[in-house]
Amino acid sequence: MLQVVQDVRSGHTGVREIPDPVAAPGQVVVAAAASLVSAGTERYVVELARKSLVGKARERPDHVRRVIQKVQQEGLLFTAQQVMAKLDEPMPLGYSSAGVVLACGRGVQEYKPGDRVATTGPHAGIVSVSRMGCARVPDNVTFEQAAYTSVAAIGLEGVRLAKVTLGERVLVIGLGLIGQMVVAMLKASGARVFGTDIDPAKLELAKAFGADAVGVGSPRDAIKNFAGPQGVDAVVITASTKDNGPIEFAADVVRTRGRIVLVGVTGLNVPRPPFFMKEIEFTVSSSTGPGRLDPQYDEKGVDYPFGHVRWTAQRNMEAVLDMISAGRLPVEKLTSHRFPIERAGEAYDLITTGAPVLGAIIEYPEAPAKPKRRIDLKSSKRASSGDLGVSLVGAGNYARVVMLPALAKVGANVSWRGLCTARGMNAEHSARKMNFAFATTEASELWRDPDTKAVFIATRHDLHAELVVEALRAGKHVFVEKPLCISTAELTRIAAVVEELGDRCPILMVGLNRRFAPATKTVREFFSGVAPMTVGYRFASGYLPANLWHQDEEVGGGRIVGEGVHAIDTCVALVGSPPVRVYAESVGASRSLETTDDQVFITLRHENGSLSNISYQAGGDRASPVERFEVYGGGRTAHVDEFDTVSMWRSEKLKSAKFDRDRGHANGFKAFLDGCRTGTWPIPWKEVYGTMWAALMAMRSLREGVPVDLDATEE
Repeated sequence: MLQVVQDVRSGHTGVREIPDPVAAPGQVVVAAAASLVSAGTERYVVELARKSLVGKARERPDHVRRVIQKVQQEGLLFTAQQVMAKLDEPMPLGYSSAGVVLACGRGVQEYKPGDRVATTGPHAGIVSVSRMGCARVPDNVTFEQAAYTSVAAIGLEGVRLAKVTLGERVLVIGLGLIGQMVVAMLKASGARVFGTDIDPAKLELAKAFGADAVGVGSPRDAIKNFAGPQGVDAVVITASTKDNGPIEFAADVVRTRGRIVLVGVTGLNVPRPPFFMKEIEFTVSSSTGPGRLDPQYDEKGVDYPFGHVRWTAQRNMEAVLDMISAGRLPVEKLTSHRFPIERAGEAYDLITTGAPVLGAIIEYPEAPAKPKRRIDLKSSKRASSGDLGVSLVGAGNYARVVMLPALAKVGANVSWRGLCTARGMNAEHSARKMNFAFATTEASELWRDPDTKAVFIATRHDLHAELVVEALRAGKHVFVEKPLCISTAELTRIAAVVEELGDRCPILMVGLNRRFAPATKTVREFFSGVAPMTVGYRFASGYLPANLWHQDEEVGGGRIVGEGVHAIDTCVALVGSPPVRVYAESVGASRSLETTDDQVFITLRHENGSLSNISYQAGGDRASPVERFEVYGGGRTAHVDEFDTVSMWRSEKLKSAKFDRDRGHANGFKAFLDGCRTGTWPIPWKEVYGTMWAALMAMRSLREGVPVDLDATEE
């Protein structure tokens, strides 16, 4: 399929061929017939991408602050690599389309193949969206009309927040695409509407959408004649400007205790005197309605109870379609341009040059009968007979920023085969950049590829176990980014497959890179032959909001399973023995804490009698050092700070070593590739299992308040 893509680094807006998406659980795959370019929002994105690096920094000072913080934590070189990788990431454009359902993922019952729907999908021939991002299109509404739905829902949410009642006078500032639709919605609500814009050409169109009166710029006298000396009851601002003028003007003409809703983008230097004297209510509208920015709603498809949240984002979309069907929202009057998907770049050239564009529709050909989920690419590197065929599942931040650059350095005699992601855009981009042979959205393409001997898995955590099992059964060596899995049931299933395959089992390695760090290796050699030992590991990770997927036990496994497992495995590697007992305690709950699972102490008893204590703390300052561990035993002591500085004492003599914050990524990847060739497991299965078991049992111990023994979980 074809998709409109914005290149953030170069600023180029173009169309690429990418693999068709699959129907993931809770998702609906739709063949687009038409999509709408949101001239305001998308123009901002494109113009920002076309700015210089300095211009981008000036536009987003919040990102600059985050970069400076990362430099302090992780060093200049690694931060620069992350920034460049982020700039290199392609960005999809668009969020308002309509088409026909092709397939539904597990758990989707309200839609069937063949249904006509409006979606929040991007500009692409085939889109995959959450079931909450769809709304059924009435029979008398065309696809072109339905393509306006998501953009119109943004305006409708602004109207709802304005709390307009029958007969009230309302001012709409800005008569662009959303502003015109807001006029029609307000009229449908029984309001009298005055519309203003700096472009006189838009005033007549506003009358066609029902405006009772219009004016250019800031016509105070005309508004006074329209609403009376008391002022308008409400103002909806749909203008897009950096200027503070619209808010000041709105505050001047609204009545005492009136309402102002900002739907567009303006300066936000709210003048205190009029807001204080009039007790004006000011609201910034957020997207299409409640749920739109909530992962539970957007990603998991958990709807809000109808009786408690009457108008969600999806229900706003349905209301828009009802208005279009009834003829009360004549969006067809807004269409000023039409472009086939192949020429979509011309639409963005128009809107960024200031051409008079309201509704620019992108049109799509009929979807082919058979989905195309694999795109073959021309690789600049030919595979030789001695090369190891390697494929990759997942092309998120970790894969692009850490994994692929490190593999490029250590991947001698590697033939890059297939790169798979769920929606295809990152697969196509990263596959082309890294000279992969093909890009795909279906993992089974990798299992069927006879030249793929090893697979790297870097997806979200809840997908790891299933992919590991499939890859092992297909005879592929597997490197899976931590964690191996997120539940005891998944761990048991993987262990059963490893046992079933026995000597035929391909190599399975987890991305527990700290054990391969030069600092860890130095300390292990220093304590060679010593047992038992004691280890203290402090992992002071930064704060993460409770609503991020990393904190979700069903998706990320929680932070102990998803990240704290690094510290557990390093302790296992240092003492050379898997854990057999786990006890964990977290801080007490308080109103100021969103979660307590990421402020814990974990104690491990190892098989050889060693003892480890892990302090995983997310409650500190992000600028502080993150990782430190201390090791004691056999008359020896070692301290490691940030995998940078190693201090070792023996016989009252100090020996030091310095490293460049090398956390072992490249060494771990090399160990896996070497193991694929020699048949040697880089991490013994007993230690892989023990580390994952300990992380999962730490969570169980937190819940039950008691230590957990290995024997107790194997019964």
